[in-house]
Amino acid sequence: MSKPVITIETIVNKPIDTIWDCWTKPEHITKWCFASDDWHAPSSTSEFKIGGKLSTRMEAKDGSFGFDFWGIYNDIKLNEKVSITLGDDRKWDTYFSRVDGGVKVIEEFEAESENPVEMQQTGWQMILNNFKKYTESL
Repeated sequence: MSKPVITIETIVNKPIDTIWDCWTKPEHITKWCFASDDWHAPSSTSEFKIGGKLSTRMEAKDGSFGFDFWGIYNDIKLNEKVSITLGDDRKWDTYFSRVDGGVKVIEEFEAESENPVEMQQTGWQMILNNFKKYTESL
């Protein structure tokens, strides 16, 4: 059975080099990789190469819940695409394309089966919105 694919997107009004750094470097990932202000990402590591591992700790700020979000890089095309297989074997692709005034970021990922697709799409979009907000503040 194939998994539903969720697509989200935004336009980030910064140069591609800034966007790429914010997307791929742990010191930036910890500043945006959470869906709401009552969560945070206290740590992140990335061996940014094909076969390397990305791992980000996501936690509620009150300490009530947390989890490690991780995956293995499958494909990297500088300033264009990052493909990851997540720890639960779902695929996650992120595309970067230049548009007037910035870069369109499109994410496509296979939904997991524990939560409604709409909830997953909303949560991932909130994280992407945080990415845009953080990156544009630099």
